[in-house]
Amino acid sequence: MATLLYRLGHFSARRPWAVVIIWLLLLGGVSGAAGLLSKPLSSQMTIKGAPFQRTLEKLKHDLPAAAGGTGTVVFTTDSGRFTPAQEAAVAQAVTTWKAMPAVRTALDPFATQRQLDDGRRKLADGEKQIADNAAKIDSGQAQIDDGKRKIAANTAKLEDGRSELTQALKQLADGEAKLEAGKRRVAEGQGELASGRRRLASGKADLAAGKRQVAQGRAKLEAGKRQIAAAQAKIDDGKAKLDAGQAKIDGGNAQLDAARQKVKAGEAQLADAKKKLAAGETALAAAEQQVAAAEQQRSQLQQALNDPTLPADRRTQLEAQIAQLTAAIDGGKARIAEQKPQLEEARKAIAAQEPQVKAGRQQVDDKTAALAQAQRTLDAKRAELAQGQRTLDAKAETIQGSEAQLSAAQRKVNGGQRQIDAAEAKLARGERAMAAAEEQIRVNEAKLADGRRQAEAGKIRISDGEQQLIAARDRIKTSEQQLVDGRAKLAQARKDLALGKRETALAEGLRFVSTDGTAALSQVSFKDEMQSVPPATRQQVLTVKDQLAQAGVQVAFGKELTDDVSSIMGPGEIIGLAVAAVVLLVTLGTLVAAGLPLLMALGGVGLGIGVTMAVTHFVTLNSVTPALGLMIGIAVGIDYALFIVNRHREQLKTGMSKVESIALATGTAGNAVTFAGMTVFIALAALAVTRMDFLAAMGFTAAGTVLAAVLINLSLLPAVLSLVGHRILPRRAWLAHGFDARGRSVQEEHPHDPERGDRGWGAMATRHPWVALAAGLVAIGILAVPAAGLRLGLPDGGSEPPGSSANRAYTTIADKFGPGANGPIIAVASLPEGLDAAQAKDRQLAVAEELATVPGLVRVMPIGLSQDRRTAAYQAVPDNGPADEGTVRTVEQIRDQAPAIAAKTGADVQITGQTVANIDISDQLAKALPLYLLIVVGLSLVLLLMVFRSVVVPLIATGGFLLSLAAAFGGVVAVYQHGTLGALFGVHHPSPVLSFLPILLIGVLFGLAMDYQMFIVSGMREAHVHGQDARLAVRTGFSHAARVVTAAAIIMISVFAGFIHAELTMIRPIGFGLALGVLIDAFLIRMTLTPAVMHLLGEKAWWMPRWLDKIVPDVDVEGVKLVDRVHGHPHA
Repeated sequence: MATLLYRLGHFSARRPWAVVIIWLLLLGGVSGAAGLLSKPLSSQMTIKGAPFQRTLEKLKHDLPAAAGGTGTVVFTTDSGRFTPAQEAAVAQAVTTWKAMPAVRTALDPFATQRQLDDGRRKLADGEKQIADNAAKIDSGQAQIDDGKRKIAANTAKLEDGRSELTQALKQLADGEAKLEAGKRRVAEGQGELASGRRRLASGKADLAAGKRQVAQGRAKLEAGKRQIAAAQAKIDDGKAKLDAGQAKIDGGNAQLDAARQKVKAGEAQLADAKKKLAAGETALAAAEQQVAAAEQQRSQLQQALNDPTLPADRRTQLEAQIAQLTAAIDGGKARIAEQKPQLEEARKAIAAQEPQVKAGRQQVDDKTAALAQAQRTLDAKRAELAQGQRTLDAKAETIQGSEAQLSAAQRKVNGGQRQIDAAEAKLARGERAMAAAEEQIRVNEAKLADGRRQAEAGKIRISDGEQQLIAARDRIKTSEQQLVDGRAKLAQARKDLALGKRETALAEGLRFVSTDGTAALSQVSFKDEMQSVPPATRQQVLTVKDQLAQAGVQVAFGKELTDDVSSIMGPGEIIGLAVAAVVLLVTLGTLVAAGLPLLMALGGVGLGIGVTMAVTHFVTLNSVTPALGLMIGIAVGIDYALFIVNRHREQLKTGMSKVESIALATGTAGNAVTFAGMTVFIALAALAVTRMDFLAAMGFTAAGTVLAAVLINLSLLPAVLSLVGHRILPRRAWLAHGFDARGRSVQEEHPHDPERGDRGWGAMATRHPWVALAAGLVAIGILAVPAAGLRLGLPDGGSEPPGSSANRAYTTIADKFGPGANGPIIAVASLPEGLDAAQAKDRQLAVAEELATVPGLVRVMPIGLSQDRRTAAYQAVPDNGPADEGTVRTVEQIRDQAPAIAAKTGADVQITGQTVANIDISDQLAKALPLYLLIVVGLSLVLLLMVFRSVVVPLIATGGFLLSLAAAFGGVVAVYQHGTLGALFGVHHPSPVLSFLPILLIGVLFGLAMDYQMFIVSGMREAHVHGQDARLAVRTGFSHAARVVTAAAIIMISVFAGFIHAELTMIRPIGFGLALGVLIDAFLIRMTLTPAVMHLLGEKAWWMPRWLDKIVPDVDVEGVKLVDRVHGHPHA
């Protein structure tokens, strides 16, 4: 193996880029596959064949609705009791959930609580109603008995009625014969009367025609007279109107003459005014001309006056003339100014008068024409009236002749009327006689009809009586049947009431709103199992938080809804990596050297976790699985790289060439890494022996991550080391070790120098071995004491950080609804075949009542019945929380009493649910733990026997592993189960230890313990093989390995400790247990107790029987033979 790894290292160092590219392609392909194929992780754990799992599978098949995932939601308020508006807000949130495609149903706590309360009241009402119905049934029976007596009496009366009806029908037949004879006589008389009526009607028709003619003539005559009188009146009226019109025309002519005179006078005045105005205008123009001439003359005189040569007398004369002209001009202007307004007034008067005169003339002319037209019209009307009078006189003569003819016709009509009156009198007498006969017939017919009606009525009465008797008998039968049905219904009602009382008794204490009204509990039921509900759907359920907050409602979601398994890397893990980086930097001295182990660890984890996430497409994995792989992968990846890098650095310091050093480090330290990795791989893969799928998946995933770390450190690390070259060493190391400019050593190190073992912790432990041994054992013993009280379980909402939604939901439910409401138990009963609905219901309740007698159960509620009525489901609420020890006892008692329940009810009862699953998983793991521990211890002994070829060393290593395991268990129990230093480690609700933590600790700590054992003890063996004394070899080997093992242990501890405050609470105790286990195993067991014990044993530590030495294979873990061969035949 060492030689093969040597060649692999040599190949990678010679062709680094090819190796790097291959790994980059591989990592890229894995990342792509993970992105495409990965599916959500599950928070649940299953065990095929386990009782709870079989029961759950049956429930899924028979009652899918009851097997779906359920999320718990708790509502509270700041102000105490819920207001109607807040209840409405909660109802709206429930409606929102119901509308989600993935949700089967959601429970409105307030509506459900009201239904529960109403159900209890309805039971009391039902009892009263049953009592009332019982009284009605008794009353109905009395009414039926009375009805039977009445039917017997009415049957006798009906027989008497039939006899009377037969006699009446005989009398009715005789009367009908006599009536028919009378009708025949009346018919003959009616014929004679009809003939007389016809003759009388003909005479009346003729007389009526004559009367009509006379009446028509008289009407025409009267109409003619009226027309003549009306026409005469019209003519007389027309004449009067003509006379009045003539008088009016004559008056108009008189007025017109006066108007003509007035117009003529106005025209004369206007002409005179115009003449005066013309004269005034002429005079004014003359005056203006005179003034203008005078002004011109004055101007000429003034010009002459300006002549300086003008004599004085002439000047005086001119001045006098100018003064006269000025006076004349002023006087003329004054007159002109006086005349102009007068003339203007005259013009205005003429302008105003002229239209009036013209209008007067026009009016006179218009009235003259109108009067002439009116006179012509009046003359035409007078001629028309004269013609009408003549026509009217002619018509009056015609009417006088027609009046004589009409008088003669009237006398003839009067004679005919007298004849008609005589005929009518005779006919009336005959009609009266006939009417009397007909009246007698009608009377007789009426009597017969009345007799027939009475007979028919008798028949009807008898028929009705018979029908009534039949109906009464039917009613009696119906009533008797109704009474039977009523008694059956009453019996059923009493059964239903009894069932209701039983159901109410079972639901006693069940509440969805707390008794103080300050908290409400809802459940969101999904169509799929909880682990199959995508994170996006869970997040969608949480979105109602903001709208409820606006209504003043605080909402807390249960752990099953808030668990976020999408992130496997949190702040704590990053801090752990940062600490590891610091340790690497301090240990290796350069950023390049410190970065390589981190790079390799991340590459190995990327490969391992990438493959894991891709596998989720085909297999459902628990949420802890990738986190566990990440934790272990980072730790071993850094450690394995550190061992190889450290070996390479040490060889470079001796002057070995780069390629040779890389190849040899891969063949030696890489061989140890391979062996250590295979040890951890086998230990983790051996988790499959537990036959628990989820645990096997965890083991295989973690083992795969370890394998990835080994492969990447054996192939990619040598290539990167080749690219890095001598930069893996700090510059001062070159000078300190006497390197020349080409990197060749001018001095040789002595790796097994005895003087190196005289210093440090190993020297102290070997100088005082008994003290070191005693102190170490006491410390481990103190830490291991709490492990005696180890109790396994799975975390619940109470384990979540205080203030978190899951923790608040868990605490509120426990405080307001009881601790058992956080972890109900699901019971499934297999009912006998052939039960009808009522029998199945009764059997379902009987099973629930039997289950309710189990100590530790608060109540048992039926929650479902399959369609074939073969499977019934129940929710059983225990007294204690899901992780409480009392709940474990309750589960055991339910299973213990299942046979007794089956004997009483015929139903086989099994239980499931998360609480039962946690208990069963913990029990199964506890049973599998000894076998797994035995396998690991056996593997430890065999492997170490082959590596160290000693019987004692494997016993020391295995004993130390068991001690560190006990101390780690004790620390976990103290912190997570008892709450010691809980605040420091984020434990606020102590609970049972994670059920699969012990078995994981065994597997992981075993692998790591063997790593440290091999790295420390192999150095001791190498020194001893090279001739040193056994005790001196202990110190020498310890000194060579202590520094790198210390760094590796600190890195391991920091990485594991980073998970103590991980986002996923389930991973926290695992991180703590591994960190504490590595701390104890590395520093107390491997670096304190092991050197002390090896020193005390001396040569005996390497004892091995010869016969065993011959059959045990020689495993050169450190590659000593390879080193000797290479040094004997050095490479160029």
